Amino acid sequence: MNTNSPVTYQQIAQAIEYLALYFREQPSLADLAERVNLSEFHFQRLFTEWAGVSPKKFSQYLTLEYAKRQLRNGVSLAGAAYDAGLSGTGRLHDLFVNIEGVTPGQFRQAGSGLTLIHGTFESPFGPYLLGAINDRIASLHFLNADDAPDAILTAAWPDVQLRHDPAAVQHLAEHIFPAIGQMRPGPEKPLGVLLRGSAFQLKVWEALLKIPEGGLASYDQIATAIGQPTASRAVGTAIGCNPVGYLIPCHRVIKKTGLFGGYRWGAERKQAMLGWEAARAER
Repeated sequence: MNTNSPVTYQQIAQAIEYLALYFREQPSLADLAERVNLSEFHFQRLFTEWAGVSPKKFSQYLTLEYAKRQLRNGVSLAGAAYDAGLSGTGRLHDLFVNIEGVTPGQFRQAGSGLTLIHGTFESPFGPYLLGAINDRIASLHFLNADDAPDAILTAAWPDVQLRHDPAAVQHLAEHIFPAIGQMRPGPEKPLGVLLRGSAFQLKVWEALLKIPEGGLASYDQIATAIGQPTASRAVGTAIGCNPVGYLIPCHRVIKKTGLFGGYRWGAERKQAMLGWEAARAER
């Protein structure tokens, strides 16, 4: 079964939304299966294949108590300069990502003279648009039905030359979201990410790479980590502008109250990502 199909993700997302809303009532497997118009057996199999845990176990990752506990446990965000933007080598599932910001001149040129190659692919969290410049990822944008890929890319890179060529970026897509049953390639050079943003935005986005899969941080913690403890609101704005979803894990930032808060690509998708990662981190 291909659990990276858009239909499957839509069904999973409906079930997760229902779990999040009614977790205190502890919805039964029959309730969830009925919600997505599947038999109990089919739904249990589909959900467990996607998440790696049962719906009942998954619901624990969506509770306020779980989120608060993760925040209290904390992650080491402060301290020495981040080592070349690389994810920690002890993380089993995290990708190695190396952030590179464009130069001030390139920022002003808004992509002039550059070619951005793009394609649309499937993920455990629905379809997404992947764009790369010189084999460095410049955009990872989860798509809704009415999104226009070219408009999304030119909003971030107004003067870039666009080229639709999914085959040319397929190797990047396979590295980010391997097909079901396939392992991600072993140690190799980091995935390059090319970002067009202000110095403050780049600092915030780099800090996000320090939150491990299964971990959470608050906006206040990120602000403190970048040396600007009173800038939590500006941090939130920068996070909301993140052009590379999932790889730069803005979904791992929540409110200090433990509430998940909003997400550029939808609150339901954020819930799905956090629960999916929490399940993987406990394996």
